[in-house]
Amino acid sequence: MSAIDFSRPLATLLRESTRKAHETVENSPGATAMLGGKLSVDEYIRYLMMLWHIYDTFERALDRHAAHPSLEPTYNPTLLARAPSLAADISYLLQVPESTWKSHPAHVELMNTNPAPLVAYVSRIEELANAEDPSPLLAHSYVRYLGDLSGGQTIRHTVSKAYGLDEAAGLGLSFYAFKSLRSQNPANQGEMKRIKEWFRGGLNTAGDSGVTVKASVVDEANNAFDLNTALFSAIQTTPVTGVESSNEVLRKGTNAISQVATAMLALFLAHLMLVVGSEYTGTTGCWGLLTLQNSVSVLLG
Repeated sequence: MSAIDFSRPLATLLRESTRKAHETVENSPGATAMLGGKLSVDEYIRYLMMLWHIYDTFERALDRHAAHPSLEPTYNPTLLARAPSLAADISYLLQVPESTWKSHPAHVELMNTNPAPLVAYVSRIEELANAEDPSPLLAHSYVRYLGDLSGGQTIRHTVSKAYGLDEAAGLGLSFYAFKSLRSQNPANQGEMKRIKEWFRGGLNTAGDSGVTVKASVVDEANNAFDLNTALFSAIQTTPVTGVESSNEVLRKGTNAISQVATAMLALFLAHLMLVVGSEYTGTTGCWGLLTLQNSVSVLLG
């Protein structure tokens, strides 16, 4: 491997120095399954839960070091923070209030098993947050946020199709949605590009601190990709046992609504027959009443 030319901008160094690690993540079985829409909805939710713990730890670390010269140029929680969006998506997919998803059996099971890749990822972020120089946290910003802004948009479309989510409404997909750089309007494709340009500019500003910062961030970026590859290895290929499928929860919710609507329709038609039934007299009236009764039978299945 050729020596790294640290005279170049940090954003360029990161892109070129992590290309192989990036490809390894993309080609991992877990990532391939997700990009192909092959994960069960329960396993997808489990993955989002793991991401929430990572982002929650990571974003609290960024808040703590917001004024650090290596981190301040890309610090913008209003624009970038993902933990709140992940919580919203998890709650929607589980069909539970946002304040209760952590007590859901699926999350309790995750915390009981405590997958080693998740523990390693969170522990590494905590280690960097407590270090004398937290500059390497910038590498995790690069790997996670630029990934969300780029490849995450492809995953958004795949996820919406795989789990029957309304991509236009965005419910259950807010993790992949960003606001505009200078407004609260949803970011379109052109605005996403501007956000990435702004972020890369911030990386280069941070890199102006010197070779030591550049070297530590480049080195940690490869480690961050390795941590993400390991996280994908924690994705299970079979549904978690003992936890009701979220697809089943959604189906039951739909059926319940349908049953209520059917019951209301039955009451209405029964009332109609009682009210107007006395008007059906003679041969013609008898056929009219039979027609109404048959209509009720068809509508109620």
